[in-house]
Amino acid sequence: MDMMIGPATPLERKCRDLRRSTLEMIAESGTGHPGSSLSCMELLVCLYYRVMAYEPSDLGWRDRDRLVLSKGHAAPALYAILIDLGILPPDEKWRLRQIGSMLQGHPDSRFTPGVEVSTGSLGQGLSVAAGMALGAQRRNSPSRTFVILGDGESQEGQVWEAALVASSLQLDNLCAITDFNRIQHDGRLDEIVGMQPLLDKWQSFGWDTQEVDGHDVDAIVDALQRPLVPGKPRMLIAHTIKGKGVDYMEDDWHWHSVADAARLARDFGRGAGTDA
Repeated sequence: MDMMIGPATPLERKCRDLRRSTLEMIAESGTGHPGSSLSCMELLVCLYYRVMAYEPSDLGWRDRDRLVLSKGHAAPALYAILIDLGILPPDEKWRLRQIGSMLQGHPDSRFTPGVEVSTGSLGQGLSVAAGMALGAQRRNSPSRTFVILGDGESQEGQVWEAALVASSLQLDNLCAITDFNRIQHDGRLDEIVGMQPLLDKWQSFGWDTQEVDGHDVDAIVDALQRPLVPGKPRMLIAHTIKGKGVDYMEDDWHWHSVADAARLARDFGRGAGTDA
């Protein structure tokens, strides 16, 4: 269960620390989606700590960049970041999915500071993000909108309707990232509804499209900071591993959600130690 071997950069260390925090949160709850949260950790860390124009002390800043976590079941990864940034109180970490908690099973903007949009009904996030990007475009704001999609989620038709609209409106201030771990709730993507060739699909919809190693922080930052192509929204297809960082979770569809609550509590519950 060693999450990091050898020297690490600051962003890599941040990913390691937030992975542990995410797992502790889910272990305390006994429910949640560890595999999905761990696969997108580098994507979220690169956005919040390196790429986005974002000020944790001023969540109402009009020209801030915005993040829509369309794959809302990966909420624990986002919550770990919001706690680390000081936006959410640290004690909330131990109240995931509890009644009255700020940290519901899916992000809820009514209760959770730092959550831009309530998500969890899969397929809807890109549509909302396109609307946010259009609003920024219309008011001549430098704000960009980022959205993280699941690959299983991308089987939803609304995703492709939003893709057409964003391209038609030339929303070059919109950047979507597909967490392409090839696993969804009930099994492997290709055994349910295959998505390949995913790169070609997005290119054919008029998007500026690139593939990237979704666990290489330098490659992710470079891809996100690459100059915009005027008039084209951007899609990064991030090749990731479900359950990244925990050997028995990696690439195992059973850990999309909690497959063994007792083992998770033993390895990552309170008092379980500091080495994961």
